[in-house]
Amino acid sequence: MRTGRLEAFSDGVIAILITIMVLELKVPHGTDWAALREIIPIFLTYVLSFIYLGIYWNNHHHLLQAAKRVNGVTLWANLHLLFWLSLVPFATGWMGENHFAPLPVALYGGVLLCAAIAYTILQRTLVRLHGQSLAAAFGRDVKGWASLVAYLLAIPAAFINAWVSGALYIAVAILWFIPDRRIEAQFERQQ
Repeated sequence: MRTGRLEAFSDGVIAILITIMVLELKVPHGTDWAALREIIPIFLTYVLSFIYLGIYWNNHHHLLQAAKRVNGVTLWANLHLLFWLSLVPFATGWMGENHFAPLPVALYGGVLLCAAIAYTILQRTLVRLHGQSLAAAFGRDVKGWASLVAYLLAIPAAFINAWVSGALYIAVAILWFIPDRRIEAQFERQQ
């Protein structure tokens, strides 16, 4: 199978997730700065989650552009990723509504960790399908492994200091904010 339908479906799901998150932003019940101050935690979690979903969308796009075809295993691996991404609005809302309380911050990290694992599974599934040409593009995947380690540290850290966890989540987002160019670079070298 070609990748077009898989990519279109994934794009649609991610667009819906972003829409769900923005609809959770409630208009404040006041006209002064104090009214806005109360929704700052909700807004900050929205911004962070928007960036994360944007990062996944961008890297997912690059990954599927490198793939020539997909199979049934790839479809399930992609659905696995979309499942974890679909929990981002819930985790975002819970964390923001509860002003970065430890358990919601840890759960947010758990969702990010599971999404990162699911993305890694999708990558490896496509590598098995396409062989060395795609495997060479990922190399040792230092950014991927660093992200997993950061999430694993951030989850228990939330119960000690939620701001440390938040800083780790932001650090991973910064690490991935510039799209992963490894795939493009590998295919440019081959041409």
